[in-house]
Amino acid sequence: MRHFIGLLILPLFSFHFGESQTQQLPKDYFVNPLDIDLILSGTFGELRSNHFHSGLDIKTNQRTGAQVHATAAGYVSRIKIERYGYGKALYITHPNGYTSVYAHLEKFAPRIEAYVKKKQYEKESYTIQLFPNDLELRVDQGEVVAYSGNSGGSGGPHLHFELRDAAARPMNPMMLGIQVPDSRPPLVKQVKVYPLDESSTIDGENKPKLLRIIPMKGGRYKVESFRAYGEIGIGVNTNDQQDGAYNQNGIYNVCTTFNGSKNFEMTFDKYAFSETRYINQMIDYEHFKNTKSRIMKLYVPKGSPLSLYEDHVNDGVLQLYEDGATHTYQIQIKDYQGNLSQIDMSITNDSIPSELYVDANPNLTFVSHSQTYSQKYGPFGLTIPKGALYENALLDITQQGDTLKIHEDLIPLHKNMHISFELDAKVQDNLNQYYIGRVTDWGAVYHVNTKRKQNKLTASTRTLGTYAISKDDTPPTISPVNFDRNAWISWNKTLKIKIADADTGVDGYRATVNGKFILMEYDYKTGVLTHDFADGVVTDTENQLKVIVTDNVGNSTTFETTFYRKS
Repeated sequence: MRHFIGLLILPLFSFHFGESQTQQLPKDYFVNPLDIDLILSGTFGELRSNHFHSGLDIKTNQRTGAQVHATAAGYVSRIKIERYGYGKALYITHPNGYTSVYAHLEKFAPRIEAYVKKKQYEKESYTIQLFPNDLELRVDQGEVVAYSGNSGGSGGPHLHFELRDAAARPMNPMMLGIQVPDSRPPLVKQVKVYPLDESSTIDGENKPKLLRIIPMKGGRYKVESFRAYGEIGIGVNTNDQQDGAYNQNGIYNVCTTFNGSKNFEMTFDKYAFSETRYINQMIDYEHFKNTKSRIMKLYVPKGSPLSLYEDHVNDGVLQLYEDGATHTYQIQIKDYQGNLSQIDMSITNDSIPSELYVDANPNLTFVSHSQTYSQKYGPFGLTIPKGALYENALLDITQQGDTLKIHEDLIPLHKNMHISFELDAKVQDNLNQYYIGRVTDWGAVYHVNTKRKQNKLTASTRTLGTYAISKDDTPPTISPVNFDRNAWISWNKTLKIKIADADTGVDGYRATVNGKFILMEYDYKTGVLTHDFADGVVTDTENQLKVIVTDNVGNSTTFETTFYRKS
C-alpha cells in the first residue's frame, strides 16, 4: 500500500532548508517510484564512462509508459528536457531537504505536461529548462508524476531514479529505504598489481601484471602469489548482480587488509558532482580503453579529492622493501545487502632490482600536470592547461598536413585541451564549412564543437587522439515518415519526420504549419521528429508544413509540403 500525504497537509511543511538537517538518514520517508518489483540494470556509484552513476536504473520490462510515482510529497522544482543526457527529467524537492530525480521519461503527468507544453510554445523550443516555484506544481507521495520512457541518452526503456541531499549530492537510494532484493555476492573478474614508481617491480619487471584468479567456494577467491619490490598498488575488476536480472552492476563497499590490519576502504554512498570525472584517475584508464573492462585502484591516486575514499593507511599503497618477507593481502567486496566476496593473496618481498630497462623514446614530449603546455605545430596550436593531466606524461605529438596527432586516448584528461588551426591556406573556400574533427581508429571523422573567428578555428576537448581539419558541404536530409506529400492525414495522431546529417550532425531545427510554430520532439537515436496533433495548433483543413534543419557548420535544408486534415 502506498502512503499518501494530501495536498491539504502539504502547506504545513516549510520548504526552507537549513544546515540543521537531521543527522539520521530518513529510511522510512521515501517509497518506490514504480508499482513493480524493483529490478536494476544499474546501481548507485557504478563505474561509467567519465562518471559515477548517480542513481538506480530500474527496469520497466522493456516497455515505456510505466507510471512513475512521487517518492515523497513535495513540489516540482525543476524540469529539464534535452536531446541527450537525461532526456525528459523531473526534479521534486521534498520538505526534508532531499530532492528526487526521475529521468529518461516518455512524458509527464497531464497537469505537468500541460505546464511544460505551454512554456515550450512560449519559448518555441523543444529543449527547455524550467524552475517552478514551491506553489506551482505540488505533489503528493505516490502521485503519478510521469511515465517511464527511453528519452535522451538512454540505452533502453528504464527509469533513472536519484535521491540528492540538501547539498545536491547524489546519495545511494538504498541507504534511504529503497530496497532491492539481492542474495548474490559480487563477482570478481580481474585482479591486477601495479608498480607505482620507476624503481618498483612485480616479479622482477617494472610493469603491471594481471594475476590468475582461482575461484573457491562461498564467494571466496585466491590469486596466484607474486614477488614485489617497492611501492605497489592493487586493483580489482568487480561487479554485483541483484536478484531477477543478470546485469552486472556496481558494488557498494570494498575494503582491504594488509597482514591483518586495515589498509584501504571505499564506499559508494554519496559524492559531489564536481568529483565524478575523477573516476578516470580512480580506474586503470589505459586498461579500460584497451579492453572495455574497468579495474578500480585499491589505493588513492595522488591528488585525488574523491570523498568515496574512507579509512586508509599510506593511501592504500603497499611498501615492500624488506627482502624475503611474506605478506597476506585480503580484499573484501560487499553489495548493499551485505553479500560478501573475499580475495586472498600472498606477496613475497623481492630483492632490490640491480638494473631496470627503461624504454626511452626521444620522440615523446614531456608534459607536466602542474604547468600549462602550449606549442605550435605547423598551422595547429595546442594548449594543455595546468591540471588537465592527473600526472606528468610523455606524449606522442606529431603534425602532418591538416592532421595533428596528440598521443592516443590511453591517458585521461580532467580539463579541456585547446586545439586551433589557421585557415590561411583555405581562404578561397567557404570557411564556414570547415571544422576540427576527431579521427577514429577506423578512419571516421567525428565533429568536435568548433568555433571560427576570421581565419582561425578553435575547439576544446578532453580526449587525446588524432584530430583533422575536415569540410562539410553536404546539407541535412529530411523525409516524411507517417504521411505523404499532399495527402489527407485526418486519422494521424502524430506527424513524424526523419532528419539526418551524415557529416557533422544535426544542430537545430524548426517546424511551422501555416506560419505558426509547432512543437516537434526530437529522438536523436532514431533521428525522428514527432508532432502531437493533440497540442491543438493545427486546426485548418489545408496546411502548409515547413521544416528547416541545420547542421553543425551551418548547412541547412528546407522541406515544404501540404497536408490535409478534417477541421
